[in-house]
Amino acid sequence: MYLSWTAGRLDRLHARIDAARAALDAQLVRRASVAMELATSSLLDPAASLLLLDAAHAARQAEDEQREVAESQLSLALRAVFAEPEQVAVLVAEPGGEEAVRDLTAAVRRVPMARRFHNDAVRAARAVREHRLVRYFRLAGKAPFPMAFEMDDAPPPALTPEGAPA
Repeated sequence: MYLSWTAGRLDRLHARIDAARAALDAQLVRRASVAMELATSSLLDPAASLLLLDAAHAARQAEDEQREVAESQLSLALRAVFAEPEQVAVLVAEPGGEEAVRDLTAAVRRVPMARRFHNDAVRAARAVREHRLVRYFRLAGKAPFPMAFEMDDAPPPALTPEGAPA
């Protein structure tokens, strides 16, 4: 009975990981899409647009093995472009800029939460899979060992509540 309960729990944890990974992927794609939209909107200077467009395109096109690195590069590009609150204030003053900044801020804030939910689910599944009985009776079946998604997801200081322009 214990083995059956543990196998069911492990199955539910793997389903939770799949759902959390799908949510994380959706948030990462949303962030890259908003960054690409902003980069092509002519609201930014050409150098910032090129930097942001290149990083966002690389993040959208990255294979699974390189996804963490590409997403981290996008985070670095966002921090470089929006390092100062004054830059965000100038962008907000442009026509259409307020909506673009609002969309980017929402996208940037959701990525760390989605990554945290995913990594928490991975941590819980790993804890169950490390039990001796789970390994001996192979209760995980052929499910791959869950891997955490590690990336630099720190938001640009100017897009956080503490750094937002007044």
